[in-house]
Amino acid sequence: MAFLRGFGKYLPERVVTNDELAAVCGVEAEWILSASGIRERRYAADAETVASLATSAANDCLTRCSLEAAELGMIIVASGSPDRYTPGPAAMVAQALGLNSTPALDVPVASAGSLIAMAMASQFAGTVGPVLVIGSEIMSRRVERTPEGKNTAILFGDGAGAVLIHPGEGLARILDHVLRTDGSAAEILRIEDRHLHMDGGSVILQALRKIPAAMKELMDRHSISPEQIGTVIMHQANLNLIQRVAKVSGIALERFPVNIDHYGNTSSASLLIAAAEWNEGRNDLPVDGHLLFAAFGAGLNWGALLASSAKE
Repeated sequence: MAFLRGFGKYLPERVVTNDELAAVCGVEAEWILSASGIRERRYAADAETVASLATSAANDCLTRCSLEAAELGMIIVASGSPDRYTPGPAAMVAQALGLNSTPALDVPVASAGSLIAMAMASQFAGTVGPVLVIGSEIMSRRVERTPEGKNTAILFGDGAGAVLIHPGEGLARILDHVLRTDGSAAEILRIEDRHLHMDGGSVILQALRKIPAAMKELMDRHSISPEQIGTVIMHQANLNLIQRVAKVSGIALERFPVNIDHYGNTSSASLLIAAAEWNEGRNDLPVDGHLLFAAFGAGLNWGALLASSAKE
């Protein structure tokens, strides 16, 4: 078995408003808000790295879970924007935590990476012990803040989130997951030559088909109705997409925590940042009913993960 023990997060200090981006991208601040639901986002400082953001989120998560780094059985770091290809940020995070033999793996998948890492961790935890999953991104260095790059520049921000997957106890037990990949449309969302390339309209259409289908597959598999889902924590890609997924899935929109207005799309970090803030608002209470995580990203990769406080 595997449980969600707790969450953590880190957001850089610099706040970048729509007014600031509008000035360099040649658009109106109101257009950015209406197109994306984003009011502001965070940008990493020059000295910050994907690994340093990840380490800050890791320490926050470990503190909240009352766990020492030495007790970890594994670290998995998801990022589509690492500073270098290899060694990836996972090894740097392990070093920063004072670990010199704990396995540390990288999942180099933008946006859906942290969901994939959570599914992996749920399989490993029973064998290796607690697994720390981190999503960390500096997407501000992968977009062009110009009129030509406005469609992606307005969306993305930086940050890191973390979750501890524990083999014995936690807020909710992980019941199941669905992971899917379709490389036939990989070109519509990719990071190449250190720059993000995205066909926004095609990405939305793909996500709107695939995310609800993955959620429905899990609910059908466990005979769970939309009304029995207490919370859906979704990758914070676009407010309009979240609203449309809620409508298609039949799950009430108020059950989808949203923070994209403050942080923008932080790629693989967004799922865990949203989870951390949702959990903070609940004061670490046990999950009430069923909890769904869902994400879609580069690859194309997508999926969902189901957790519950119910004893099954």
